[in-house]
Amino acid sequence: MTLDRAPGLSETARALAAGEVTSRALVELTLARIEATQGSLNAFRIVRAEAALAEAEAADRELATGVRKPLLGVPVAVKDDMDVAGEPTAFGCCGEFPPVTEDGEAVRRLRAAGAVIVGKTNTCEFGQWPFTEGPAFGATRNPWSTDHTPGGSSGGSAAAVAAGLVPAALGSDGAGSVRIPAAWTHLVGIKPQRGRVSTWPRGESFQGITVNGTLARTVADAALLLDAASGNHAQDPHRPPAVDASAAVGRDPGRLRIALSLKPPFTAVPARLRPEVRTRVVELAERLAALGHTVEEADPPYGQIGLTFVPRATAGIAERVGEAPFPALLDRRTRDAARLGRLLGGAPLRAARRAEAVLHRRIGGFFTSYDVVLAPTTAAPPPRIGALLELSGFATDRAMIAACPYAWPWNVLGWPGVNVPAGFTADGLPVGAQLLGPADSEPLLVQVAAQLEAELRWFEKWPSPPVTAPSAAV
Repeated sequence: MTLDRAPGLSETARALAAGEVTSRALVELTLARIEATQGSLNAFRIVRAEAALAEAEAADRELATGVRKPLLGVPVAVKDDMDVAGEPTAFGCCGEFPPVTEDGEAVRRLRAAGAVIVGKTNTCEFGQWPFTEGPAFGATRNPWSTDHTPGGSSGGSAAAVAAGLVPAALGSDGAGSVRIPAAWTHLVGIKPQRGRVSTWPRGESFQGITVNGTLARTVADAALLLDAASGNHAQDPHRPPAVDASAAVGRDPGRLRIALSLKPPFTAVPARLRPEVRTRVVELAERLAALGHTVEEADPPYGQIGLTFVPRATAGIAERVGEAPFPALLDRRTRDAARLGRLLGGAPLRAARRAEAVLHRRIGGFFTSYDVVLAPTTAAPPPRIGALLELSGFATDRAMIAACPYAWPWNVLGWPGVNVPAGFTADGLPVGAQLLGPADSEPLLVQVAAQLEAELRWFEKWPSPPVTAPSAAV
């Protein structure tokens, strides 16, 4: 088993259970890959070298006695907005943060499945932007082109998986923060139904728009990690019925009615779909039609959905800023967003929360005519490192909307979406498309994604030249 790059999550779990490799050996190789690429990719905020090796040895003892768990001994990473006991949770911010005492619920469930948490990945400050840069940690770079961002805010997790440092990772998605970096690094990214993967110790994150999700190279691996992380804390306010995402992989979805939605949803400033992205998304639509699905252009009735997003997003920022131990160190754009959030945190926020039920009924009605929506994940390929870092707040918002106008409505709705790789621009930059469905539709979206994957085999493509540690065999 040659491990220049991490093999897939499912393959790693199988090899461990079969005794073909030890968890200790896998974690040692993972740590070597991380160390070899930290200077070039900068995917990790925290590397848990000593703790991860100890956890790997404990997993090996369990494996030796015949214990079997879905991810027993498998190294994975989590985004640095998730609590890992004994580690700080800086969430992209500057300053020295104290270690937390307990795992967040999603991390607890990964551990219960046997996973070894090798580290916490970089994210922009409070996950606000579709790039992963900042004074706290520098710039996280895209393995496909280190001059470009991997996206954000789960950019560290995406870079780590795309480069083969780890087989899969958790991220979070508040306005596309799993799907956007998945699109820009040629990965599968699952944004699940709100509450599917707990955000505890917060019952709701950013007023319910942010959920935890998964990034992997294949649909099966993204689904396996989703199943392992899924479940609720006793005090979670959102508790959707359980689904088995892994069981959906490879299951025939039947002939579906698919809406190809190319028009950007409501935006306050102009957004235009770049021709090179449009071409790749339309090619996916044509592939779906060739598979027997009925595909036609149609746009969900979004209306003024953007007016419900801003109060929830900015009120969420205000909550985080109010808890920040070093507010003076925060980005000026963060402080400005928090001020707006405090202004909108009363009646506008309550109105925005009430509007969700209306949006569910109106946009839910669209799914009486269609089963799935296919849309671009972003309007543009990944921007260059630094392109958005020093902009003003208004200029940042304009640039974000221009590049990423498609993902955030599903955060308002709380419904599932899956990014799938759509190919590359002429310059070799990855772009993606998202499959979107109504509440609890993860199994259907996984079926369609897996059907496309079987045809396109996107997991066979790796960044070139590979940004990895020296070859090692186990």
